[in-house]
Amino acid sequence: MKVLIACSSGGHLTQALALREWWGEHERSWATFPVEDARSRLAEEKVYEIHYPTVRNLPNLLKNFALARRVLAAERPDIVFSTGAAIALPFFTQARLFGARTVYLEPVDRITSPGLSGRLVYPFADEFLVQWEQMRQFYPGSRNVGVVL
Repeated sequence: MKVLIACSSGGHLTQALALREWWGEHERSWATFPVEDARSRLAEEKVYEIHYPTVRNLPNLLKNFALARRVLAAERPDIVFSTGAAIALPFFTQARLFGARTVYLEPVDRITSPGLSGRLVYPFADEFLVQWEQMRQFYPGSRNVGVVL
């Protein structure tokens, strides 16, 4: 199975790295920020660097839609997985065009209210995972997987 992991650096990357037991068994590539945190932690991985910053930056969002299309075409993943944030949207909206399923893990700090990225990608997620039972009320059909650290 081929997995593409699209996530921001920092805490989002930490959440994705915590799932090494799962993704470590599969052929994979990453899409993340071109920052030292991500570069050092993913030094041995295949990484596509996205246009940064992404928060409220329309030009970079548009560039990332084009980049996501190129990455999806080149990698042809079976699954696109994300822990957020904004970078998930360009990949999730186009994943089905390339035959990929999408899995989103709402970040651990979303305890009582949904995050913007989660709300945006929810309609495009084949599987939506939360880490707190109370978050299921915001995402019908989601699955509580407990805290991932």
